[in-house]
Amino acid sequence: MVTDPPGTVGEIVGEAIDRLLTDFAAAVPKVVAGLLFLLVAAVAVRVIMLLVRWILDRTLVGDSPVYRQFVTAIVTAFLWFAVALAFLGVVGLESVAAALGTASGFLALGVSYALSDMIEDAVAGIYLLRDPDFNPGDTITAGDMTGEILTIELRKTRIAVDGDTVVRGNAEIEKRWTRRGA
Repeated sequence: MVTDPPGTVGEIVGEAIDRLLTDFAAAVPKVVAGLLFLLVAAVAVRVIMLLVRWILDRTLVGDSPVYRQFVTAIVTAFLWFAVALAFLGVVGLESVAAALGTASGFLALGVSYALSDMIEDAVAGIYLLRDPDFNPGDTITAGDMTGEILTIELRKTRIAVDGDTVVRGNAEIEKRWTRRGA
């Protein structure tokens, strides 16, 4: 019968398996706690989103559903990201959660800078859509053009000018426009 000398492959493999089983047994309570946390968080997110939708349906009555969907998507993304970071903390990966939180902050900063014009147009679009003096069919002067508003979208407005359709970013229009005739 051949036996392995001390410190051989057999002992190393046996020690590795013992350590794996010990670490697995120690991790089971954290994994179970994490799964329970995810279950409770999923219910909480669903309840919060029902409340958000209810509030949006009451406050944005008659507005295009795209705005409610936009706000709902943003809130949902933030909630699930917070749940993911909290889950990592529950299962004992606090340093990973901190690193992801920091990295996502820098990423969000970069994305917001890159999309600043688009965000500016979207915010201006919300203001224009809520303005009772700015509606499709109205004649306006914005900058050097005068025409009839065809459509108002989240990021741009289409205006009929001398038989052509001019598309302008909402931020450009919202800065300075005048309604012609009432």
